[in-house]
Amino acid sequence: MFDFSNEQIERYSRHIILKEVGGMGQTKLLESKILLIGAGGLGSPAGLYLAAAGVGTLGFVDDDVVDLSNLQRQILHGVSDIGRLKTESAKDTILEINPDVNVISHSTRITSENAFGILEPYDLIVDGCDNMPTRYLLNDACVMLGKPIVHGSIFQFEGQVTVFYPGKGPCYRCLYPEPPPPGMVPSCQEAGVFGILPGIIGTAQAIEAIKILLDIGESLVGSLLLFNALKMDFKKLKLRQDPQCPVCGEKPTIHELIDYEEFCQVRW
Repeated sequence: MFDFSNEQIERYSRHIILKEVGGMGQTKLLESKILLIGAGGLGSPAGLYLAAAGVGTLGFVDDDVVDLSNLQRQILHGVSDIGRLKTESAKDTILEINPDVNVISHSTRITSENAFGILEPYDLIVDGCDNMPTRYLLNDACVMLGKPIVHGSIFQFEGQVTVFYPGKGPCYRCLYPEPPPPGMVPSCQEAGVFGILPGIIGTAQAIEAIKILLDIGESLVGSLLLFNALKMDFKKLKLRQDPQCPVCGEKPTIHELIDYEEFCQVRW
């Protein structure tokens, strides 16, 4: 078991006294590596709580810089960070919360060329991206690598969370075999988003990530959690694996990463 310092025993004491976590569980968290795709609306609350919980290594993938309009919801960043890379701002904030955490900055866009190299060292992926090409790319790469994805998405006043775990449940393509037509799904910049909403969804993603790492409770593998902020309503839908899925089905036809921008017919 991890050799806790006196400071760590105090810091993680509320975890250690939980029988579902304990010293062994906290050791597992400190030895775990999670990659967050995006240091924005969803990556902010997820990253903050995963760091506070003592996940030992957090990677952030994001090539964007902090903008004033981000501060309505992206709580990893502040006014003094405007113009800085989000990955660097996120690193400073995380280390202020918990210096135990090893923060790795991937200040780039994840692509078919670099996906395997970036994803491979991590135990689990928290998906907070905001575009279709990246969602399909992450799905296919993680199925091929056998890595679980905690997926989250938000739109105006609604959000959803699920877990795609290769070999244990459906993947993203089982739900959405084909991307929607270009322009059908507007971005948050185009449609707006309730600033507090990503706090709910991103925090739920952090919960699911820790449950998977510790193998406790019932995960959202095979279930889709829907949240409506205006109604303060949660619903859970069952998801089924598609035996004809071209990536995770019985006879997969996709064995390598493709050109996802062309597949989704959009331009980044």
